Amino acid sequence: MTHIFALLIEILTTLLALAGIGYFVAAWLAARVYLAERSGPLADFAPGVSVLKSLKGLDPGMIEAFRSHCRQSYAGDFELLFGVASLDDPATAAVQQLQAEFPERRIRLIACPEQLGTNGKVSTLVQLAAQARYDFLLINDSDITVGPRYLERVMACFAPAESDGKAAEEVGLVTALYRGRAHVTLASKFEALGIATDFQAGVLLSKWIEGGLHYGLGSTLAVRREALDKIGGLLPLADHLADDYELGARVAAAGYRVALADEVVETSIAAYGWRSFLDHQLRWERAVRESRPWGYVGLIFTHGLGWALVNLLVCGASPLSLNLLGVSFLLRMVLAAKVGVEVLDDQQVLSRLWLVPLRDVVAMGVWLAGFVGNTILWRGQRFRLKNGRLEKVG
Repeated sequence: MTHIFALLIEILTTLLALAGIGYFVAAWLAARVYLAERSGPLADFAPGVSVLKSLKGLDPGMIEAFRSHCRQSYAGDFELLFGVASLDDPATAAVQQLQAEFPERRIRLIACPEQLGTNGKVSTLVQLAAQARYDFLLINDSDITVGPRYLERVMACFAPAESDGKAAEEVGLVTALYRGRAHVTLASKFEALGIATDFQAGVLLSKWIEGGLHYGLGSTLAVRREALDKIGGLLPLADHLADDYELGARVAAAGYRVALADEVVETSIAAYGWRSFLDHQLRWERAVRESRPWGYVGLIFTHGLGWALVNLLVCGASPLSLNLLGVSFLLRMVLAAKVGVEVLDDQQVLSRLWLVPLRDVVAMGVWLAGFVGNTILWRGQRFRLKNGRLEKVG
């Protein structure tokens, strides 16, 4: 019986390692397809847009991220709306500094004291949206740094298009890929590597095999107000953890297209200790599990290098297991370079490729841990996840 069980484990891990190889190849092809599509010309479309940012405290590099939004070479009108629960928040001083530096920009600091749900960020955004003057709203996180053509590239996706003589499906939401700027700790570097070489590869593959995106990324959520009104606004998201995913999914379900902009933005990764890193990773994993349960199970195939390592151990370093590990390692490195360097232009990836196997082993463990438990830590508070919704604990 023990022999049969060991044989089954060998067969299973061999199949999973082979499936991982298939995933690496498919994700590499998806990256090639995206790069080919990205080379097209931008549409000439520059409507007025309100940029909404929910703030709580000071994040690393936040003021420079704000400045990047003020340095836009955008032909249309835009405004920046910053919301805080209280004007006593430390972020208030950063916004006031921005107003002094860029007097030519429309920058408003708005107190948003109402707590409309357990997700404080969405509560603030609901109140900001009510004061936005334009018909296009753009939401992104406080630490997102963008290029000078960010608004141009994002808003061009909303341009009316025709397909085969018929009006194409209207774009309701635009999102964007992102890379992470790591700080000094190893945990911070692990998270940045995961974003650049794993998470974004999965986004590109899902876009390719599903014929487009059906969710949003918190790095950029530009939404047509008409589409937002059709799904009931932002208020229904006030108790959801994965509000970015939910917003995109609901806009797609309402009959609109979710587009991916030809722009990569940058987020600042905190100088995590290991405990904070694991708490953050588990929050992500459980958010994905709650939002896309079968998609979360399907992540089993993305851990190809991890399964190849397990296969090597259970097979006693057999020739087949050594070959599987070698091929998995090679393809994992090629995919990491393709997405991290070519797609995301992440200058940190090449010098840290040697960390990818270690990072993948940790990520596989966190993924397995994500199957159990339903509590998360977020901004110093503990919540329970139930059907994707947040319930405060204690």
